[in-house]
Amino acid sequence: MEILVTDPIADAGLALLRDAGHTVETAYDVEGHSLYDAISDASGLIVRSGTDVTADVLESAPELAIVGRAGIGTDNIGIEAATDRGVIVANAPEGNVRAAAEHTVAMTFAAARSIPQAHARLKEGEWAKGDFLGTELNGKTLGVVGLGRVGQEVARRLDSLGMELVAYDPYIAESRADRLGAELVELDECISRADVLTVHTPLTPETEDLISDTELDRMEGGYLVNCARGGVVDEAALARAVADGTLRGAAVDVFADEPVSPNNPLLDVENVVVTPHLAASTEAAQEHVATSIAEQVLAALEDRPVANALNAPSIDESAFPRIRPYIDIAETAGRIAVQLFDERVAEVEVTYAGEIAAEDVDLVTASALKGVFRPLEWQVNAVNAPRVADERGIEVSEVKRRQAEDFQSLVTVAVRDDDGSEMSVCGTLFAGEDPRIVRVDGFRVDAIPGGRMMVTRNADAPGVIGLIGTVMGEHDINIAGMYNAREAHSGEAMTVYNVDQAVPEEAREKLEADERIISTRYITLNDG
Repeated sequence: MEILVTDPIADAGLALLRDAGHTVETAYDVEGHSLYDAISDASGLIVRSGTDVTADVLESAPELAIVGRAGIGTDNIGIEAATDRGVIVANAPEGNVRAAAEHTVAMTFAAARSIPQAHARLKEGEWAKGDFLGTELNGKTLGVVGLGRVGQEVARRLDSLGMELVAYDPYIAESRADRLGAELVELDECISRADVLTVHTPLTPETEDLISDTELDRMEGGYLVNCARGGVVDEAALARAVADGTLRGAAVDVFADEPVSPNNPLLDVENVVVTPHLAASTEAAQEHVATSIAEQVLAALEDRPVANALNAPSIDESAFPRIRPYIDIAETAGRIAVQLFDERVAEVEVTYAGEIAAEDVDLVTASALKGVFRPLEWQVNAVNAPRVADERGIEVSEVKRRQAEDFQSLVTVAVRDDDGSEMSVCGTLFAGEDPRIVRVDGFRVDAIPGGRMMVTRNADAPGVIGLIGTVMGEHDINIAGMYNAREAHSGEAMTVYNVDQAVPEEAREKLEADERIISTRYITLNDG
């Protein structure tokens, strides 16, 4: 079979493909309509970030079975279009973990000991020994924001140097953090206690400018290191914090806009160490991602499981129509449950009752996990969500019951913390494929899931719903639907509102100032 490689990868990866008997064509400068011609007979395509794999490109490749990304990010690949055409998309997320961790450690030392600054001064002929007073890491506290693969590797390395570890990550079990010797805390405490704060989160709407002026003020006298994603740390705020002495220094490998503008404020502050996105740039890392993606391409062409497939459901074709509607229900229930849950997720349980319990539901469970992990890193989907759960020490369980009270089939997603606190959301189908959320935390509702929603818990008393409607109107929020439930007469009630606009914090604060309102929670099911 023919495999097209349109961005340079290490020779070791190419050798694996050729040794397996495939024809490997490299076309590193091909673009536009020339790419359409080059890919027309290809069964496999390997890219990095330089090739845009659009729907038109995929349309030009009738034999294509897999697109392999030699690296992590797949923003340049039309995953939905690939899925529509039955093309597997896979990446190599682990090949550069070690390199990224080592670069983070190197940047930590560089910032704490002013190594680049001292180097530059000496190269200029100045013996500035008295101008640099470094910080020893032994006995200091390392704060890790995001305890995923890279964060865990950084924690292991710096723990061995005698640092105390605190970490913020709402998607990792305490037992996993304990094995790393890290104390799980909330974000504010992690920042406040850290002498060195290292960031390892993806860039999402929730994490953009996660670390800004307020957070940096809590780190007085500390250091910040960001080798994860540009935009997670407010660059202007970081430059100010170092320039005015709030922080002793910082080290940054990634920027909101790359290549970085010469006007970026971080470039003008002496105690900020900068590198041009080098964390994954080692010979070993490049070889690892090349061989990893080559192995996955070979697996796809040989009809074997693809380890890091991002879009490949595995289900018997005849059974798929029966479970397909419940895939979306499970993901939606997971997304709602995790947004309503205030604690750290340690366990996810998916319960199937009624006719759906007789089906192969592995893909449905994976979709529920996808919903729970939606705020997480890079690419979390129905294929790799179970692996994400395993990496983070989150227990996943399935329960099947033959009978479903009041429903033909019912899917329930429950998230729990280590102490047993729980939030559960139940979904079903009405009239064939009409999705409904029918229970939230034990309250019986009949809510249409979608778009923006606000969930309120309040005393079951006269005037409460009127108050909520008034406050929403004052903030120009249109209520598209309302679904009310209550425990008992004059007890506690829950209402789910479908709204056309986002509910601002000030609206929720005004509602919660009324003693009859127990809690409000704004959630969104919109992509992004």
